[in-house]
Amino acid sequence: MVKLLAVCGNGMGTSMLMKLKAKGILDKYKIQNTCENCSIGQAKSGIGAYDIVIASTHLASQLKPNGNTKIISLKNILDVKEMENRIMEILK
Repeated sequence: MVKLLAVCGNGMGTSMLMKLKAKGILDKYKIQNTCENCSIGQAKSGIGAYDIVIASTHLASQLKPNGNTKIISLKNILDVKEMENRIMEILK
């Protein structure tokens, strides 16, 4: 089971979009998952509960991995191929 968190500034629009794209990727590879989204502030306090955290490059630099959490910093948050490549690199 992969727990994924998508993060944006306010935890509404952009993170929801990234969450849906990430869930689609994990489902495509038949990887059991739980995907959530939140704001950068919420992510900082609960980051350790997730296996993968995805965010834009400028927000990802504010996140500190906790335990086995992997941070994915995306240059283009709407580029599904970039997201898919980065997620699958971690899950190999």
